[in-house]
Amino acid sequence: MSHDVVSLFTNTPIPETLNIIQKRLEEDRDLKSRTNLEVDDIIELLSFIVTTTYFSFRGNIYQQKFGTAMGSPVSPVLANLFMEWLEQEAIATAPITCKPKLWKRYVDDVAEVVRRGAQQELTDHLNSIDPTGNIQFTYEEEKEGTLPFLDTLLVRKEDGTVKLLVYRKSTHTDQYLNFQSHHPLHQKLGVIRTLLDRCNTVTTEDQDKEQETQHVKRALTRCGYPQWAFNKVEQQKKRPKQKELSTKQQEKSKGMVIIPYVKGVTEPLERVFRKHGIVTAVKPKTTLRSLLVHPKDKQEDLAKTDCVYRIPCQSCDQVYIGETGRTFGTRLEEHKKEANNIDATRYTRSQKRLALKEEKKSAVTDHIARNNCVIDWEGAKTY
Repeated sequence: MSHDVVSLFTNTPIPETLNIIQKRLEEDRDLKSRTNLEVDDIIELLSFIVTTTYFSFRGNIYQQKFGTAMGSPVSPVLANLFMEWLEQEAIATAPITCKPKLWKRYVDDVAEVVRRGAQQELTDHLNSIDPTGNIQFTYEEEKEGTLPFLDTLLVRKEDGTVKLLVYRKSTHTDQYLNFQSHHPLHQKLGVIRTLLDRCNTVTTEDQDKEQETQHVKRALTRCGYPQWAFNKVEQQKKRPKQKELSTKQQEKSKGMVIIPYVKGVTEPLERVFRKHGIVTAVKPKTTLRSLLVHPKDKQEDLAKTDCVYRIPCQSCDQVYIGETGRTFGTRLEEHKKEANNIDATRYTRSQKRLALKEEKKSAVTDHIARNNCVIDWEGAKTY
C-alpha cells in the first residue's frame, strides 16, 4: 500500500517544526565546525523567514498564518524535517497489528508493506501523530498486483517478487517539447536523453525496457523528433564521460551569463563566451506561458525595486536611463525634487563636472539646466 500526505507544505506546523529543528541542532556535535551562528540565532532567523510570508491577490495583501510557503527554498527542508520526526514517532508507537514491515518515504509519498486488512488501522495511527491534527494521510491499496509510487509502477509477479515499470497516469498525454519549438538543440536532445535514462533507471527487466524505449520513441516522433536526433543521443552515450573540471579549470571560469535564445544568434555568442571562460545558460525570450498566464498581480511601476528605468524629455528626443535598488517611485520623486530646485543656468564643461561632484546633480537635472528642457515625468517607466 502507499500513503500520501494531504497538502504537506501548507499544513506543516511551524512552531512544532522549529522545536524539532532546535533539538536536532542542539544535539549536533559538529555544528560549530559548519557555522559560527548559535542555535538560538538560527532558530530566530528561520522563524523570521517562515512567519513573514506575504502575497498580493487582486490588489489585497495577505499574510500566510500557517504552514510553509509554496515555492520557498526553505519549505521542503522544514517539511522534510517534520516528516522525519513524524515517521519515527509513527513507526515506534505503531500497534503490532499494523506495524509496517517495510517503510519507504520520499517527501510526502510513502510505500509500505503491512499485514492484509491493517490499512485503515495504520492510516488512523498516522493521522493521530501530528499534535495539531493538520498532517493527514490518505492511502491507496494494491490493485490487481500493481501499486503506483512516485513515477514507478510496482508489479507483483507470480513468484512473489516485484518488478518496476515507468508509471503514467491515465490522464497523461505523451506531449513533450515539440521539436519545432524555438529552443536550442541541446534542450531537445535533453528531452530524449531524460526519458530514455528514466527507462533504463526505473525499469528492471529487459523486455519491459525495450517496450518502454519504443513507447518513448513513438511519443517523441509524434512531437516531431526525427530519427537523426535519436541517433545523436545514442552516439553521445557511447562517448567517454568527461572528467570533472580540475580546481585550476574551475578557477579560470569567469562566471556565468544568462542570455535569451535567438536561433542563429545565441549559438555563436555561446562559442565566444566559452573562449573567454564564461559559462552561458539560455532561456526562451517569449513563451505562450509568459503571454497568457499571469498568476501574480502585476506590480505597478512605482512600487518596483531593483529595476532599470527611463525618463523621456518632452522637449527633445533625449531619454535618461537609470537604475535603482529602491522603489522606482522613491527615485522618481528625488529626480523631480532635484529638478524643481535647480536654476536653469547653462553650465560650462568645468561647471558641469563641479556640479556633478559637489551638488550631485543627476543627468536629468543637468539636461534641464543646460538645455532649458521640460521632462515628461508622466512618460517615465521601468523596463
